[in-house]
Amino acid sequence: MKKRMLGTSGLEVSAIGYGAMGLESVYGPATDRQDAAAIIRAAFDRGVTFFDTAEAYGPFKNEDLIGEAVAPFRDQVVIATKFGWNIDPATGERRAGLNSRPDHIRVATDGMLKRLKTNRIDLLYQHRVDPDVPIEDVAGTVKDLIAQGKVKHFGLSEAGAATIRRAHAVQPVAAIQSEYSLWTRDPEEHGVLAACEELGIGFVPWAPLGAGFLTGKITETTTFDSSDFRNTSPRFKQENRQANLVMVDLLERLAGRKHATPAQIALAWLLAEKPWIVPIPGTRKLHRLEENLGAADLELTSDDLREIEAATSNIKIEGARLPEAILRLSNQ
Repeated sequence: MKKRMLGTSGLEVSAIGYGAMGLESVYGPATDRQDAAAIIRAAFDRGVTFFDTAEAYGPFKNEDLIGEAVAPFRDQVVIATKFGWNIDPATGERRAGLNSRPDHIRVATDGMLKRLKTNRIDLLYQHRVDPDVPIEDVAGTVKDLIAQGKVKHFGLSEAGAATIRRAHAVQPVAAIQSEYSLWTRDPEEHGVLAACEELGIGFVPWAPLGAGFLTGKITETTTFDSSDFRNTSPRFKQENRQANLVMVDLLERLAGRKHATPAQIALAWLLAEKPWIVPIPGTRKLHRLEENLGAADLELTSDDLREIEAATSNIKIEGARLPEAILRLSNQ
């Protein structure tokens, strides 16, 4: 697996990481713990060194799983996790709203270290920007945790360009994590990618395959488990899926020419955008893992990229990327 640097932070990771959120009950019932650990270890065996989790996934269960799964090779991988939701640190009860108060961050970090079975968090993100806590206070708290050796690098998730600059002035930001893919171009449109380039910050796209839609395996007739979040996502309403299949048609045409799959084209496009972009697709299946990782070896030519840009500029994606209540928490 090829390696990449997340900006100028000095943090080197595999060109494609692994997002572990989907192992919980986001796309249906949670994955069996033994099977989940097996797919994480399979990813490592195939060169993945960047694993993404969060205290909110479970809550707590996903971090505990990651800690156990990577224990045999802990010092060979980078673990990223996130704080910021209003979660009781003792019980894991998910309360309403956000909480990035400094005292809460410190307690949350200690809990993460225990669950991850490690003495340091390689990359600690604020999961969502808390409007009630100045970002300078958040960055300052993480700066203290870095000084204490509990954290190595600081990141932000779904943060806007102005917030990124304010945080970076207090504690250098190593990475920004936001939704970004061929059907979600918000980080380009809102100046986030430009801010990352200006400041030397890496960018980590979550949902790089559009929550599975860009794989070509989802159609307007696909049904989801009752607990699957896509049932509440505007973009996954049946009529919107039907309209958005034009994007999949484009990927399938390119994939046929490149002897690849639509998912590989979607991931290769992200990798071709900037050398400091590291997508984190997630999967529960070994053959999908291998398919995703194959994108790191797929080269899109300048002609391919121009064709994609020209075609996508004429495609209007129907439906918001997330429910309105969740979108309101994005600091774009």
